[in-house]
Amino acid sequence: MAVKLATPDARYLYPVAGVELGWTQAGIRKPGRKDLLLVRIGAGGQVAAVFTRNRFCAAPVVVAREHLAQIAAHGGGIRLLVINTGCANAGTGQDGIEDARGSCAAAAALIGCRAEEVLPFSTGVIMEPLPLQRLVAGLPAAVARFAPDQWLEAAEAIMTTDTVPKACSHRLSIGGYALTITGIAKGAGMINPNMATMLGYVATDATVAPAPLQVMVRRVAERSFNRICVDGDTSTNDAFVLIASGQSDMPIVASVEDPRFAALERAITDVARQLAQAIVRDGEGATKFIEIVVEGARCEEEARAVADAIARSPLVKTAFFASDPNLGRILAAIGNAGVADLDCSRVQLFLNEVPVARDGGRHPSYREEDGRRVMQGVEILVRVDLGRGSCATSIWTCDLSQEYVSINADYRS
Repeated sequence: MAVKLATPDARYLYPVAGVELGWTQAGIRKPGRKDLLLVRIGAGGQVAAVFTRNRFCAAPVVVAREHLAQIAAHGGGIRLLVINTGCANAGTGQDGIEDARGSCAAAAALIGCRAEEVLPFSTGVIMEPLPLQRLVAGLPAAVARFAPDQWLEAAEAIMTTDTVPKACSHRLSIGGYALTITGIAKGAGMINPNMATMLGYVATDATVAPAPLQVMVRRVAERSFNRICVDGDTSTNDAFVLIASGQSDMPIVASVEDPRFAALERAITDVARQLAQAIVRDGEGATKFIEIVVEGARCEEEARAVADAIARSPLVKTAFFASDPNLGRILAAIGNAGVADLDCSRVQLFLNEVPVARDGGRHPSYREEDGRRVMQGVEILVRVDLGRGSCATSIWTCDLSQEYVSINADYRS
């Protein structure tokens, strides 16, 4: 059961001019569910993306990177995204790469573009061959459904172990020009992104030049999807794509120095953070949403290392599941974060408003019943002050339950 997360209301998922979506049930792994999504981008649109740093990256990641490099070198634009669930097409060798290329060629032929103007994405079981014939057979039905108002259906089409589709939309004004931002994401397990999220797609009708758009997608990923953790595992297929369709009346954002760049980046980051936090709230077997704030660090990297150590600790996560205030586990995680010259006597730890530790030990006012009361809630703030500087960071995680084990033990059955 997702933690305070409901299915988005389709009425408030706004169309983005220049972006159309079409889906179908291709039977890629299981019949009777949406499992193939196409996203068509009109002429003049720009696409930027970041991908997993997992060295065993999936075939579609390899091909998507190739196609983006070809577009950058020879011109043109990305016109279509092809996204399938049910099969990750990872750990499939050269055959998997040829299958990813084949899906791009088939889709390109249907909409009248070049194969390198198509980006492939897959999610699902690793080390199983992509059923290319089923995917290709499903493409015409997805093309026939192309429409700008199918963001909720699109979010449903990319789900795997997700229990709730994840979508978010904002309308805003920058410099007197109306803009729309809408995005979807999927993910519930294998969540510890390293450069991107599991699968995330955000579109805006703003016009942004390629170079600043690539800067923006990296910054947005770092401030949203790269700050979540469910189980500490980075997927082979992670990808985050940012689309600027160029259909608004606002003049082009040509550089990162343009004041509108910062305003647009903030708005897109807000959408991406909502999607990222939705992934954590829907973490496999999760019963609690936990924000970890580390402050008083010498640099943001140091704060991040401590926050990650807490978020990834199975001992900490299971204690939260059990509402067991065995909070020495958090201190142990802090000490294991790799901050070599950490002065433990200056570290302070808080759960919500409850002071837990200071001066290297238990806070004089801390009572275990207060810790248990906080941990019985479904939304919890862990705050750590390292007492070393002025830098801070936040990440979002969840607890680890027996259901997580059951979901992953039974995933292929």
